[in-house]
Amino acid sequence: MDGCQADLPDSPPSAWTLRSERLGPLPLLTAVLERVGIPTALAEALPPSGREALPPARALGVLLRSLVVEREPIYRQHETVERFSAEAFGVTPAEARALRDDQLGRALDRLFAADRGALLTAIVVRACRAFGVTCTELHNDSTTIRFTGQYRTARGRTLWGRRAPWITYGHSKDHRPDLKQLLWILTTSADGGIPVQFRCADGHTSDATTHVETWETLRQLTGRPDFLYVADAKFCSRETMDYVDRRRGRFVTVLPRTRREDAMFREWLQTHEPVWEEVWNRPHPRRRDGPRDIWRVCRDPIPSGEGWPIIWVWSTLGALHHEQARRERLTRACQDLDLLQRKLQGPKPRWRSPAQLKFQAQAILRHVDVERYVQVRVEVEPEHRYRQEQRGRPGPDTRYRRLTRVRLRLAWDVNDEAIAYDQKSDGMYPLLTNDRQLPPRAVLEAHKRQPALEKRFEQLKTEHEIAPVLLKNEARIEAFFCLYFLALLVQALIEREVRRAMQREGIRQLALYPEQRGSRRPTATQILRLFNAVERHVVVSGDTIIRLFHPDLTELQKQVLRLLGMSERLYRT
Repeated sequence: MDGCQADLPDSPPSAWTLRSERLGPLPLLTAVLERVGIPTALAEALPPSGREALPPARALGVLLRSLVVEREPIYRQHETVERFSAEAFGVTPAEARALRDDQLGRALDRLFAADRGALLTAIVVRACRAFGVTCTELHNDSTTIRFTGQYRTARGRTLWGRRAPWITYGHSKDHRPDLKQLLWILTTSADGGIPVQFRCADGHTSDATTHVETWETLRQLTGRPDFLYVADAKFCSRETMDYVDRRRGRFVTVLPRTRREDAMFREWLQTHEPVWEEVWNRPHPRRRDGPRDIWRVCRDPIPSGEGWPIIWVWSTLGALHHEQARRERLTRACQDLDLLQRKLQGPKPRWRSPAQLKFQAQAILRHVDVERYVQVRVEVEPEHRYRQEQRGRPGPDTRYRRLTRVRLRLAWDVNDEAIAYDQKSDGMYPLLTNDRQLPPRAVLEAHKRQPALEKRFEQLKTEHEIAPVLLKNEARIEAFFCLYFLALLVQALIEREVRRAMQREGIRQLALYPEQRGSRRPTATQILRLFNAVERHVVVSGDTIIRLFHPDLTELQKQVLRLLGMSERLYRT
């Protein structure tokens, strides 16, 4: 550990104190923020009024850095900054001591009232130019952010001249229909999965209604309409697709099973053999001795109802998965039906009429989704027993009366023809595009880049723990979501820069895992955690710095900085 020494003061060494300041990954993060221009953009959009102890742009800068590094609640930001060097958070020591959660809340109010669309667009455009991100292919999807609490006033009211989001019940993608929610809509680039557009919608908003506004925003962002827009099956509505197609836009989407074209191809498949084109033939992704992962594509001989090409995809592992899932569902259905049959053998069965019993059996089939493969029937069997007509000990002349009771019996058959029919199309699904010049292989490759967007959602909900959120009003919540978007943007840029540098220099892996195990595709979390314990030490006398000891970086830390195009001087300022 080397250091720099200032002129010694008149005070004796006994009055000197040693102060340790944690830097962590903040110098690295600040360099990325400045390269993207986020501090400048925030300062221009949120000019100080002169009444704040801490300007709103700098307060939001503190909160943004905290989201990436520490992820502490807003009311603990003062404690978070105290554990680090104040300058690493972009504030002075005096401003750090005055940092309070009410200041951060008012800064979020200012951000909500500002032109957030123009602010985020300017930041994304500068980020794409600074890091060379291409936006010729963009991927869109949405998720829900759940909330705990009632939020009775969050019903789309107007705050500071702008409409705030409506926190309400809707289709929960977190499988929590008991909680209110908001819809988070995100678009990323195919080049590194960089977030390029975000917006927040009411909790009961349908995904199918969001694509037109999103596509228009992306057209303004890119300055052109012919980028490839990749989305899920909710995009596949005639109104939305016609809107994009009439404006010379291009898209790739999944054709839903409810479309007639899907059933027509599966029926045609029973008597015909498509001409498949092999795209990938690679080892099993998880098991060394597993079957190979083979992907094939073909163009449907009949276009869609709109006249656009349909590309069918066939995966060998997908076919095995469908076959196994169907077998498991059939086994589960037979077990449940057998349990129901045993209950009928009891002395007092619950179901007395054939209609009631058949309804219960159909509910079991519907629950495990095998109504197509299993047919149930209810059989009525008479059960006879004899009883004396009069009381007493039976004798040769005792007369008996026959009592007949109806006993219901459940039987079922497996429809082998329906199973064989569906086995013909196991592992297949259709993709729809309006670009007639796009080869089937390119359509599949574009669709297979969609999971990179899902990783951003996973990062948002697991690493950042965005839910549950509890703030004073829903306006601050939407502004808070903007900071989460910026945090995702910065982390994605760090990941992309390191991975591209590794590929360029032929580096197969970095020892970022515990026990120095290698990581072939480092994530931003792993990269930032590498610098987590970096500290510098300062000998001070009052407010005078006697000596400053810079941190000694490891060789791995220096290598990561070099891959990011940064210098060690970041930690020696």
